Amino acid sequence: MVKNAFYAQSGGVTSVINASGCGVIETAKQHPDKIGKVYAGRNGIIGALTEDLIDVYQESDEAIAGLRYTPSGAFGSCRFKLKSLEKNKREYERLIEVFKAHNIGYFFYNGGGDSADTCYKVSQLSEAMGYPIQAIHVPKTVDNDLPITDCCPGFGSVAKYIAVSTREASYDVRSMALTSTKVFVLEVMGRHAGWIAAAGGLAADEDNDIPVVILFPEVEFNQEKFLAIVKAKVEQYGYCSVVVSEGCHYPDGRFLAEQGTKDAFGHAQLGGAAPVVANMVKEAFGYKFHWAVADYLQRAARHLASKTDVEQAYALGKAAVEFAVEGHNSIMPTIVRKSSVPYVWEIGEAKLADVANVEKFMPKDFITEDGFGITQACRDYLSGLIQGEDYPPYKNGMPAYVTLKNVAVDKKLEKFDL
Repeated sequence: MVKNAFYAQSGGVTSVINASGCGVIETAKQHPDKIGKVYAGRNGIIGALTEDLIDVYQESDEAIAGLRYTPSGAFGSCRFKLKSLEKNKREYERLIEVFKAHNIGYFFYNGGGDSADTCYKVSQLSEAMGYPIQAIHVPKTVDNDLPITDCCPGFGSVAKYIAVSTREASYDVRSMALTSTKVFVLEVMGRHAGWIAAAGGLAADEDNDIPVVILFPEVEFNQEKFLAIVKAKVEQYGYCSVVVSEGCHYPDGRFLAEQGTKDAFGHAQLGGAAPVVANMVKEAFGYKFHWAVADYLQRAARHLASKTDVEQAYALGKAAVEFAVEGHNSIMPTIVRKSSVPYVWEIGEAKLADVANVEKFMPKDFITEDGFGITQACRDYLSGLIQGEDYPPYKNGMPAYVTLKNVAVDKKLEKFDL
């Protein structure tokens, strides 16, 4: 009997996560002998637990194709991590109940590290609870911190946005530095890994001699050294730009931006590193400053997406389905780098057991010896990921994004409370 597929988006969304969804859905339609329908979970895995499913095949082919250039999560996302089978058997029994009721045999979960863990746990259902389910994780995270894969869809576009924004803001500050702002601070995402912050270093190159100081999570924050390099840059150039990762922390582990609260996954709630750093500079030297937090803007900016990133996002969604119909289970399709200059890549695969709960940090040889910049090796790595433009269609001067109908599938089971 032909089985249906379940697809869901998880965690913080990106400008290209829908391109992966497009890849999954369009490819599934090419295999009617293996996959009946694709049901999307409304708000991620929560949609499976509450039997809140969306019939993706109620959408037009044009609408599904439009996902390729539409940012955010078209079906809704969530931050919800399944506990272990031993700790919460009730949730797993509910998943099986919903999968059985809707003849679901394929599970495609599009997300980051915590989503890989959830997908890995679901992949064990057939073994532990006697229900056959093929679980494939579709990688996504702006943090670029999933292991094994060369990069993660979503990161290339954020890197492009931060690199461009840092360069443009630096031009602005340079023009005002004599009588006004001398230091601009941009706060970017990245709890433990400094990939996004590193992208700010691309603002400077052989044609753009821009003073950029980067604060990485991988480098313990030293206030004395930081202030010294900012002062040196301002004295040399007249101004300076600082890119600070939200995960920048003191030697004792305290985040510069820690608010004392926790998110849904138990992680420290961050936000506010930029004003902390800017005020340090102000108090030390009296320099006039401006600061900004890229926040959602960096991950929502589909208008400035990297063409390479879009192509990889779609290719990984496509590969996930192809692996599934070939009988694979408990894996994640990956990007394999064949060459950096020029950037050449292909699709590979990794076992979810090797991916779940593993973070990839910036290699030491990507960070300069002083801890405040990026090396040529890092430039070579990042450069390929930001290549190409893939503009969405525009109407009346604004991007014409797609909003799906998201028609609900009739429920067959009793209500389930989370």
